[in-house]
Order: sequence, then structure tokens, then C-alpha cells
Amino acid sequence: MRRLIGTACAVMATLCLCTAAAHANVVIGNTRVVFPAQPGEVTVRLSNKGDHPALVEAWIDRGNPESTPDNASAPFLITPPLFRMEPLKDQNLRIIYTAGSQPLPTDRESVFWLNVLEVPPKPNDPQSAGRNYLQFAIRSRLKLFYRPANLPGDPTKAPDHLVFALHGTTLDVRNPTPYYVTIGSISFAADGKPLDGVDGMVAPLGELHLPLKGLAKAPAAGAAITFVTINDYGAADTHKGVVAP
Repeated sequence: MRRLIGTACAVMATLCLCTAAAHANVVIGNTRVVFPAQPGEVTVRLSNKGDHPALVEAWIDRGNPESTPDNASAPFLITPPLFRMEPLKDQNLRIIYTAGSQPLPTDRESVFWLNVLEVPPKPNDPQSAGRNYLQFAIRSRLKLFYRPANLPGDPTKAPDHLVFALHGTTLDVRNPTPYYVTIGSISFAADGKPLDGVDGMVAPLGELHLPLKGLAKAPAAGAAITFVTINDYGAADTHKGVVAP
């Protein structure tokens, strides 16, 4: 059963003559997971909002969207990894850091992905008897940030330390902090409209290179920037910055 579910990571379907819309009944209580090194575990709440039971499998990977429970490699243990959720019931996922043979860096955050795969039951109502149907297994993926203890600075202030520089038609974003910063949108004061496709995640002590498209005129050094980031709770925060000379 575990191998069968693992190979159906994103979509599992049966060829059919009639189709139905797919939607997730199992809802995750977070939009992202921040994992503090102390106490070394977190709990994620799942809720089955549907009126049918569901089989759920959970695992963590290092960023491979094609990962399965059989080939994913991450220093975390999830309990329970495979379970049945009754309708209108909740279930806690307990995630524990196991360290492994290669401990994670202690001077910056590390990022992983939490996968939750929902496999709906086979229809057994009279209306479905003898009919073809399409059945989806729906996978949700959330970022999991491992946050070592005693990192300097305040993670909520990390976006304010980003440094923006323009090189031709590319906006370089440098992150001098030990925290990941997720950018949702960027706009220049002269235009005021969010730029298309200008978003991404800046790694700790790293850079993000964003191509600028559709600008009538490239901004000059000192130009004001408004950018939106996603905080630990999944909410959007607005910040101000300038293009460095």
C-alpha cells in the first residue's frame, strides 16, 4: 500500500467517460512550517472537511517536486506517516528532527518541503455503481524552514535588510541575514504596479536574480522600491527599499 500511494505523488486517475472536479478535503492548518531547533519538534494540524474518509500520507523532501516517500531524503521523522482520516475529524502530524549523518548548518536556516498526499475512497454510492469515474490523489506541498537556535537578528526584520541592485535588466536581491525571505511582489515607485514574474525566495546570506520585463525605463540608483514578503504565519507584509548605487 505504501509503495502504491508513494508512486501517485501528484495525481492518480482512472480512465473514464465522465469526469468530476477535484478539490482537497484534507486541509492543512499552516501555509508554511517554521521548525525551531529547540525543542526539536513541531506539530501540524490537518482537518478533513469532507463528508468521506480519506487515506493520507505525509513525508518531507529537500526540494524535489517528484519525490515520493520511498526516495525522499530529509533528517525528519513524521508520525503518523500513513493514516486514515474520518470525515470532519482532525489529525496532528508530529515532526521530529533526527539530525542524521550530516547535521544541518547552525549559522543559517535550511529549507525543506512537507508533502501531504490525500487519496479519496472509491465511490460506493448507488449513483456511482457501474459508472466510470475519475479519481484524484491530491498532494499539497509546504515549505518547512529549519531554524537553528540563537541565530542573530530578528526574522521579522530580515526583509528590511535586503539589498537591491540593478545590473542591466536584472534586479539582484542580496540577503545578508541568516533567514530565508520569500518575496511575493515588487514594484517601483515611479510605476507603482507589481512587476510580472518578479517573486521568489532569497536564501540566507545568498542572492536572488530577478529579470525585469515590461519596464518602459529602467530605474536609476536610489529609486524607491515597494516589495511584499510572506512572514512565518503566511501573511503578507509590505516593505520599502531603494536601488543601491
